[in-house]
This record gives sequence, structure tokens and C-alpha cells, in this order.
Amino acid sequence: MEKENKKYEIDMCNGPLFGKILVFYVPLMLSGILQLLFNAADIVVVGRFAGSESLAAVGATSALTNLIVNLFIGLSVGANVLVAHFYGAGQREELKDMVQTAVATAAISGIVLTAVGILVSRPALEMMETPEDVISRSVLYMRIYFAGMPFMMVYNFGSAVLRAVGDTKRPLYYLFAAGVVNVVLNLILVIVFSLDVAGVAIATVISQGISAALVVRCLVRTDSAYRLVLQGMKIAPDKLIKMFQIGMPAGLQGVLFSVSNVLIQSSVNSFGSIAMAGNTAASNLEGFVYTAMNSFHQTSISFCGQNYGAMKFRRVGKVTAICLGLVTAVGLIMGNVAYLGGNVLLRLYSTDEEVIRYGILRMAYICVPYFLCGIMDVMVGSLRGIGYSVMPMLVSLTGACLFRVVWIYTAFRQVPTLECLYISYPISWALTFLVHLACFGIVYRRLLASGGDRA
Repeated sequence: MEKENKKYEIDMCNGPLFGKILVFYVPLMLSGILQLLFNAADIVVVGRFAGSESLAAVGATSALTNLIVNLFIGLSVGANVLVAHFYGAGQREELKDMVQTAVATAAISGIVLTAVGILVSRPALEMMETPEDVISRSVLYMRIYFAGMPFMMVYNFGSAVLRAVGDTKRPLYYLFAAGVVNVVLNLILVIVFSLDVAGVAIATVISQGISAALVVRCLVRTDSAYRLVLQGMKIAPDKLIKMFQIGMPAGLQGVLFSVSNVLIQSSVNSFGSIAMAGNTAASNLEGFVYTAMNSFHQTSISFCGQNYGAMKFRRVGKVTAICLGLVTAVGLIMGNVAYLGGNVLLRLYSTDEEVIRYGILRMAYICVPYFLCGIMDVMVGSLRGIGYSVMPMLVSLTGACLFRVVWIYTAFRQVPTLECLYISYPISWALTFLVHLACFGIVYRRLLASGGDRA
């Protein structure tokens, strides 16, 4: 069994990096795309078989859902970093305690999220000025979706543990199995049983339960140091504190980004349900490009984390440089292909010409310069991997989130068009990347000066 586990793990601290980064990245990217396919299946089925208003209803919940969930998802980043540190340093007992703490925290946070999501869904959507013709369906979708939060949290924390030791393949297999179930249930519940948005929400919850069960089974059955022991599982206070120290700023950063996105979504809502539907479809397509790029962010966390734990600081710089080059190439290619093919791709979501027109408008401003978001996220990942989490949070607060909020209340008020709204994204990405790059340069020089194995 131990030999079986080893074939999934990657030695990030020795040997050439480029090939290992790609071996780690590809399954991770495919996993992210599979998750998006779950959401795309929801949106495509609703848009084609329930109508534009149902499509808008599902889309109206995404920014708010991310706002509520991102704080807890950030804690999984803390688990990823610490597991990578302990694994790289060969600290088996510390690693064992960290895994127990991570999974227990995931289960508890999932229960909390379920309660919060169900309680705040309607008042929050009303505050976002969600149109009357979609809000009831949005509330229903959101409440069912949040019932599956314990499953989502357990899967995210469990897969974070596996990523930290170099295993991105098994989470991909588990998501594929869950994805097949999700698509089949979507078609049955919406087309056959006419459950509309409730049907896609139920399908999502069931598929999340399957992926969570599979990742827990993997952790329980492994013979490696990161094995999960369910009997007497407990939270180690010192590990929980460290996980919060690293993960909470990451979560707050996600929340702050979501706040700015909620404000932007609210601004989009003011243009009506057709503009909302186009924005939803385009956002979903952009998600595939973002996921392909964001996988380099997660790659940099794990690779920098393990090498930091092994005190191989020079490799941290090499990992960052390779990830920056690769994410730029992926962002430029995928972003421009998505935009150029937008007229065809958007028709998967809706045949309404106005919906498609609004979708292409958004993609022109987001997809083409999307690589800027990718390089920004890689810098954040490298900083988090070496234990710095407050710094990127503060930079992101100022350079991206605060900038967008100020933009909405200044530039957008003067020029209240969707074009003016969307252009705030690439400007904020570029500014934030430059500041992150300067911060990483300072921290990296300090690391090299501190000693350790610099190979």
C-alpha cells in the first residue's frame, strides 16, 4: 500500500523542477475544470431548459456564495501550507496532527456555513437588488446549495492535504466520478422532473457528497504519514492556531475580493435580467481560463511550501519564475481563444442574441488581459507557500478590492456603462501584481541571507 501511495506523491525538493511542476499542475488544472463543468452543467441545463430568468437566478447567487464561502476555503490554504512544511521537513508526528486538525475543522466549518447560508440568503440577495423576477428562485437555489457545505469543505481540505504531498491525480479521479453523477442528475431532475433551479442544486449537493466520501476514504486507507484516523479524531490547538494564522488572511483576502465582486454584480443587476444572464454565461466561460491559471497559484503554494520546509530557499525562487512563465502563456492563449470563440461558446448557455451580446462585451474586457490575474495569483501563492499570508492580503485589499470599490463610486458613477465597470478588473490586476512582485523580492532576499540549503 505504501508503494501504491508513493506513486502519487512528488518529490518537490530534489531534481529538475519544470517537469515535476507540469506533472503536478495538469491533474490539478483538470480537477478545477471538472468542478467548473459541474457549475456549467447547472447553468447550461437551466439556461436551455428553464429559461433566461432561471439562468439569471443561478448566476445572481455566485458572487454572494463566494463571499460567504471564501473565508473558510482560505483555511484550507493554511492546511495546505502547513502539511507541505511538515512533509518537506520530514516531521511525521506533526504531519499526522495537522491532517486530523484539518479534516475536523472542515466538518465543523461546513456545518456553520450551512446555517449561515440558509439564514442570510434572502436578505443578502435583496441588499444586492436582485430583480423581483428572479429572486425567489435565487433564494431556493442558494439554500439547497448551502446544505452541501459540509461535503464541500471536507473535500477541499482533504484535497489540500493530498496536494501538499504532491498528489493531484486522485482528487481528479474522485471529481470525475462525482461529475458524471452531477450531469446525469441535472438532466433527470430538470428535464424529466421539471425541478428548475432546485434540481441543479440537489444534483450539486449529491455530487459534492460523493467527492467528499472518496477523498476521506483515500486519507483513511493510506499507510503514509498523512493518514487520517477517524476514531478519536481531535483538533490540535497549536496546529489550529497556525492554520488560522496562515489561512485566515487568505480567507479574508477571498472575502474582500468577493465584496468587490458583489458590488460589481449589484451594478450589473441594475442593467436588468438579460444583462445579468449574459454576465453569468461569460463569467462561467471565464472560469475555465481562471481555473487553468489559478492551478499555478496552488502549484506554487505546494512547491514553495515543501522547499521552504526543507530549507531549500533558492528553489523557491526557481518555482516562482517557472510558474510565472507558464501562467502567462496559459492566460494569453486560453483567454484570447475564449474571447475569439465567444460567439459560439456562449450559445451553449443561451440562444438569446441580447444575452450573447452582453456576454461578449464582458469577455472583451476580462478574457483578453486575463494573464494579469494569473501572474498576480502566482505571486500570492509563492508568498503563502513560505508562510507569508498577511502581506498578500493587505496588498490585495489595497491594490484590487479597495481600488474596485473606489472605481464603482467614482469612475462608474461618472460613466455608468458596463464597459467602464469591467475595465476595473485588468487595471486592478496589474497594479496588485507589481506590488506583490516587489514584496516577494524583499522577502526572498531575506530568505537567502538567512542561510539554509540554497541548492
